[in-house]
Amino acid sequence: MNRITKLFADSTPGNHDGLLNVYFTAGFPELNDTVRVLKALQDGGADLVEIGMPYSDPVADGETIQKSNDRALENGMTVKVLFEQLKNMRETVSVPVLLMGYVNPVLQYGMEQFCQKCAEVGVDGLILPDMPMDVYLNEYKSIFDSYGILNIFLVTPQTSEERIRQIDEVSEGFIYTVSSASVTGSKSGVSADMESYFGRLNAMNLRNPRLIGFGIKDNATFKQASEYSAGAIIGSAFIRILQESTNLEQDIRSFVRSVKNNPETIEV
Repeated sequence: MNRITKLFADSTPGNHDGLLNVYFTAGFPELNDTVRVLKALQDGGADLVEIGMPYSDPVADGETIQKSNDRALENGMTVKVLFEQLKNMRETVSVPVLLMGYVNPVLQYGMEQFCQKCAEVGVDGLILPDMPMDVYLNEYKSIFDSYGILNIFLVTPQTSEERIRQIDEVSEGFIYTVSSASVTGSKSGVSADMESYFGRLNAMNLRNPRLIGFGIKDNATFKQASEYSAGAIIGSAFIRILQESTNLEQDIRSFVRSVKNNPETIEV
């Protein structure tokens, strides 16, 4: 069973306070920090981890993640370097790991070669928001399936019910629920409009669990989001921790533990 599927199968509602997925950019703050950050996230208690593949034009991301992309590219991060860094990660990392990014670098690498490499190093899923669903279904789903790689789709407040049900039908693992029509890092908290949106999704009784992303930054917002879903995703707030860190492993572990356990909001 894929690690992502197993995680959600083992985390039935009522048996957990919400699953925490943390995003960070590969090769940030320094080129060789990728596995170091990944291991510290696991040690701190993150349930799954998204590793961002830096891209020169990350249009869906806010300033914080854009700057981390720029820094990682300046450091020399590429898809090839990332796979080299991850080749032994399963010796120390057991949590599910996803790669997130834009589809163009993946196509340049070669979709089948990319999925094959993911399987070799132990990556469990991909999040490629700009890959059209029909292209995935018609051209790439068989490749993903053959290597046991899950493709995670996103839904937003503007996504129609028909589209949401289609995504639910073709998905495995979880559905990435974008909390608002904004770039990453631009808002925080759960507004009345978001509550209505999340309630609409809950009423649809979807087959797949959902994780809420965009605007989650601390224990308070994590708990809010987890009331409406299986858990939440933190990105920009964690990137800021990496930017400001003076003791990387300790600061990462402390941040994750505060999000999952500390009722006090941390300043980021």
